Amino acid sequence: MSVENEVLEPPVETATEESRPSERIKIGSQRDEPSAPIETAPKPTMPVKDAKPAERTVKHYPPPNIRSELPPELEAELQAALGEQSIDQLMAGAAGETPVELAPESRVKGRVSKFHADNIFVDLGNHRQGVIAGKQFGDLPLPEEGAEIDLLVVRHNAEDGLYELSLPHAAVQIGNWDEVEVGQVVEVTVTGVNKGGLECQVAGIRGFMPMGQISIYRVEQPEDYLNQKIACVVTEANRDRRNLVLSHRAVMERERAENKEKLMAALAPGQVVEGTVRSLRDFGAFVDLGGVDGMIHVSKMSWARINHPSEVLTEGQAVKVKIERIDPDTGKISLSYRDMGENPWDSAEKKYYVGATVKGAVSKIMDFGAFVKLEPGVEGLIHISELAHGRVFRTSDVVSEGQAVETKVLSFDREKQRISLSLKALQAKPVKEEAKKEEEAPEPEPVAVERKSPKNLKGGITNPSGGDRFGLKW
Repeated sequence: MSVENEVLEPPVETATEESRPSERIKIGSQRDEPSAPIETAPKPTMPVKDAKPAERTVKHYPPPNIRSELPPELEAELQAALGEQSIDQLMAGAAGETPVELAPESRVKGRVSKFHADNIFVDLGNHRQGVIAGKQFGDLPLPEEGAEIDLLVVRHNAEDGLYELSLPHAAVQIGNWDEVEVGQVVEVTVTGVNKGGLECQVAGIRGFMPMGQISIYRVEQPEDYLNQKIACVVTEANRDRRNLVLSHRAVMERERAENKEKLMAALAPGQVVEGTVRSLRDFGAFVDLGGVDGMIHVSKMSWARINHPSEVLTEGQAVKVKIERIDPDTGKISLSYRDMGENPWDSAEKKYYVGATVKGAVSKIMDFGAFVKLEPGVEGLIHISELAHGRVFRTSDVVSEGQAVETKVLSFDREKQRISLSLKALQAKPVKEEAKKEEEAPEPEPVAVERKSPKNLKGGITNPSGGDRFGLKW
């Protein structure tokens, strides 16, 4: 094959978006023939893309610095939005955590959010809302919006999603059995008294209060409650049996528990407080300090020795006492009543110094000696060894209770409040009878004694011994 007949094909160029030929390129079969001109279609006009928008001015803020504080305006707004909740609590609530339902009769604090008619809506925190009737405040001024108040949960109304609230110890008005619930605080009127307790009337419902539920203290005369209006807690409500049991004691215990926390925080040893004697025991007396009880031991009632607290105090008596000790673990309070009077031991040392001769009366006889009352609040002890010069087996052999005696002071201890006395120190020492007889009898004169002895003194045995009968020679 010759070169002339060879057909040369030009390289094919890939069309681009900018230039696309509309017709194929025709190439001559012979090499010497001129190539036909290449016709190209005009470039199509491509739609112009949207021009880039003008650059916007963006302000760049630096990242927040945890060490820097918010401006006062933002800080106040943040605190108002948070309220009593922390950011963690808000985030937990936003995450969908279900708040714990408040139990009936539990104490809560709420913030007044708004007023509607006679109702006051309260924000209890954690997306919980409550409502309380305004009439419960009675003569008390209504709280302002945003104020915090102490409340008591009555129940949770699931339909409205609200908690029914009441003031602590505030009575709820009820009109029929449908409104009665266990745990409510209602105002009752005492209409009668019987052996078991008090007969009461709650609106149109009759109720009964057992004797043990009238008060936290012993009730001697329940007739004193007749025709009185008192607040009580519903402890049992049975509509079918028409049985309504009430307790005024439960209300008093609630008040007592609240006052106890406040009092325990305010009381301190050394304080002088007022109280009321509630009960007397052989070992002391219990005093109500207004929500918490303290005890006066029998040794702290008087500077003088007493046998029973009834010699100094009576039940219901208003007294001033001094706090001696408070046990933080048990909450027990030790009181002193005698410290409210003058301490006779402050001036006793001037009267009953060592070596002084004092008079008194035997107040108590013990196995080890006898106590002598020198003055109210001051006693001394005569030990059994100081009763007499001779040996004493029993104290009663020498002295008796109530006997007036004159003694000598042997020692005085102000800190321990002890005085040692001696009865025999003022008595003459007795002389023994035998020694007295020897002193009185005259001395005997010496007597000469003659000794008689045999004139002829020989050795051996003069009388026969009887041994010769046996062949013995002595």
